[in-house]
Amino acid sequence: MSSKLSFLGLVLALIAAPSLAQVTVSDAWVRGTVPGQKATGAFMNLKSASDAALVSAASPAAGIVEIHEMAMDSGVMKMRAVDKLALPAGKPVDLKPGGYHVMLMDLKQPLKEGETVPVTLTFVDKDGKRSTQEVKVPVKALTAPAGMPKH
Repeated sequence: MSSKLSFLGLVLALIAAPSLAQVTVSDAWVRGTVPGQKATGAFMNLKSASDAALVSAASPAAGIVEIHEMAMDSGVMKMRAVDKLALPAGKPVDLKPGGYHVMLMDLKQPLKEGETVPVTLTFVDKDGKRSTQEVKVPVKALTAPAGMPKH
């Protein structure tokens, strides 16, 4: 009887799972740093199956991780932290240099090309339910161009 209840619980959990934000992360990369540099950006493409938002990020490589936006303000490019980044259902959202990105600050050590940085992304769906996804993000050269080629 208990195995039937366990199976029923698993089935119910799988049925409920689609209500959580299902976000595909692709083409992720972090720009490498030089010794003494304390901040860099992480870039990626996000696509959610349903309306959701990226609400936070974390990484053991950095003391502070924030979602940032770069935008023109009175003719000056400015960067600022944002509380969340909307992910409309089925529409790709690019986090790229010069736009939205994940800012890694207070870096623990320089990030070298070829290394991998774990980044945990936290999403909230339209019902307010949170989900997290860990992404292993490759470090690209400090001189990596703004539009990294797709793999």
